[in-house]
Amino acid sequence: MTQPPITEPTAAGEAPDLETRVGHYYVLDGSYEVGREKVREYARAVQDYHPAHWEPEAAAALGYSGLVAPLTFTSIPAMAANRELFESVIVGYDTYVQTEQAFEQHRPIVAGDELVTDVELSNVRKVAGRELITVTNTMTDAAGEKVHTMHTTVVGVTAEEVDPGLSAAVRRVMMHDVNIFSHEDTHHLYEKTVRPEGEIRVADGTTRPSGARSFDELSVGDELPIHNARISRGDLVNYGGVAGDANPIHWDETSAKLAGLPDVIAHGMFTMGLGAAFVASWSGDPGAVTRYSVRLSQTVPVSAVDGGEIEFSGRIKSLDPETRTGVVIIVAKSGGRKVFGLATMNIRFS
Repeated sequence: MTQPPITEPTAAGEAPDLETRVGHYYVLDGSYEVGREKVREYARAVQDYHPAHWEPEAAAALGYSGLVAPLTFTSIPAMAANRELFESVIVGYDTYVQTEQAFEQHRPIVAGDELVTDVELSNVRKVAGRELITVTNTMTDAAGEKVHTMHTTVVGVTAEEVDPGLSAAVRRVMMHDVNIFSHEDTHHLYEKTVRPEGEIRVADGTTRPSGARSFDELSVGDELPIHNARISRGDLVNYGGVAGDANPIHWDETSAKLAGLPDVIAHGMFTMGLGAAFVASWSGDPGAVTRYSVRLSQTVPVSAVDGGEIEFSGRIKSLDPETRTGVVIIVAKSGGRKVFGLATMNIRFS
């Protein structure tokens, strides 16, 4: 059973000590059914045209029971699950900037899966006077096995760091049932619940043969072919709708500039999705990825007139002949600046 709640009174206007809330855990009510058309919709949003996301026959040829969800697809149920955490647990900030993301794919998610999503405030650390907050989401299938884990790290931004007009501007343009400032109200009695004790069964995706390219044809230092992804404001709006990310800094210039940004910017998760699509096209099997880790270093401004562009490249960093696995380094640049500070993907080759 879950530990009885630990109550912590918080006075209005007083920011809590987030480190005392590390370990806060809950499970989102209900399950998320991975639909065939939603898989296609998300793949289109991140420009991922690998056949396994689109054609049941192509997915079956790789050994899957349904269309394979793109690697970053789990950000959709995670976005809905994390809403409560950022509204009532992680409070005291006006907005957040994503800095790091890691996806662990214990087995590929396919159309027809029923996913239960849990949420845990897994870490809070201070760096140069700023709080880096890590949230972990675990997706469990109908058999009770953990199939996917996400670790999202953000930096909290206070009202003193943004234009005072931001709050009013955002409220004027936000979707009717979304309130990203609901965490402003801290006058409540906080209750901490933690993950119950017990064994966690992890799915073993390594039992399925990899459909990726042959390990024997690869060498450390091999370079992936360069790919240029064009981005328009329409792409950002579409991604926001598909993924459930309604933050107006990704489509409203006024909100973006009041937040201190040069222009509307691409979602961090969107750029990661483009990067995953880039590698999937090269490797041949999106389900052969076991881990994808990205540290974001720069935003990608997207002009209303000219749009934006990200150049993706990569190389093989290491290979393990015993497990026939390898690590690929992914480089993303926009306007001559590195978008990814460090990005790696672990892949099982055939």
